[in-house]
Amino acid sequence: MRVFLTGATGFIGSAIVPELLAAGHQVLGLTRSAKGAQALRDAGAEPHLGSLQDLDSLRSGAAEADGVIHTAFDHDFTHFVANCAKDRRVIEALGSSLKGSDRPLIITSGTGFGSPAPGLPATEDVFNAEYPNPRIASELAGAALSEAGVKVSVVRLPQVHDTVKQGLVTYLAELARRKGVSAYVGDGTHRWSAAPVLDVARLYRLALEQQEAGTRYHAVAEEGVPTRAIAEALGRGLNLPVASVPPEEAARHFEWLDAFAGMDMSASSAWTRDRLGWHPTGPGLIADIEAMRDRDVAH
Repeated sequence: MRVFLTGATGFIGSAIVPELLAAGHQVLGLTRSAKGAQALRDAGAEPHLGSLQDLDSLRSGAAEADGVIHTAFDHDFTHFVANCAKDRRVIEALGSSLKGSDRPLIITSGTGFGSPAPGLPATEDVFNAEYPNPRIASELAGAALSEAGVKVSVVRLPQVHDTVKQGLVTYLAELARRKGVSAYVGDGTHRWSAAPVLDVARLYRLALEQQEAGTRYHAVAEEGVPTRAIAEALGRGLNLPVASVPPEEAARHFEWLDAFAGMDMSASSAWTRDRLGWHPTGPGLIADIEAMRDRDVAH
């Protein structure tokens, strides 16, 4: 299958490229730079010059492919609402090139949208339209395309990690360095789901090959890692004290991360594992944080 992959040189996309190639697929990878194009060629993929702002480049890339995997997202959290709206436009553009065909479109979202209520683990059969996260725009765009006949499925991500990056944990590490303390909210029992990046890449491939419209998959290896355990691992690695921050002071300490720091983001992947035969084998989140010792964890 010839696959158009957005985010092909990013953290997750760069792991998906070899996963697809090893399975016999061809990869047409979106990149906005000559450096990215060369990296894709070196990896065995074909570059497609464009960007998330250039909707025509997205449409043309999707038109050339047998299927599309969309992982690109602008992670500038100071403009998070605007970036979520941009992701909606990107998904709409990709889908417009797939209408009237059976070519699959896999989009990316977060596990939180599968949580039926605060504190309850997210599951694949739930779409909580009241979940307080602007990235709901991504799943709403996918749902609209699905109603229009596009073969859409969703991969929901937890904290995706290796020994260099760990999703929101990377930003917690940066905050801890700046503030001189690795902190958690309250008693630190809020849980964050997680998965190693190579296992996540394999799930995207399986979802593509399954080509089952209207499905939601959870790329979750660990259902919930307590935020206190995360803070303690960061504290050990950064040689910083670890402290609890009262909920009423969380906004001041965590700044924009306050929207996530005190939130339980646990999630199940039981249905996904059964449906796709996906069995994560990589290290846990804490193990990857521990392996970051003596490295630049704010990279």
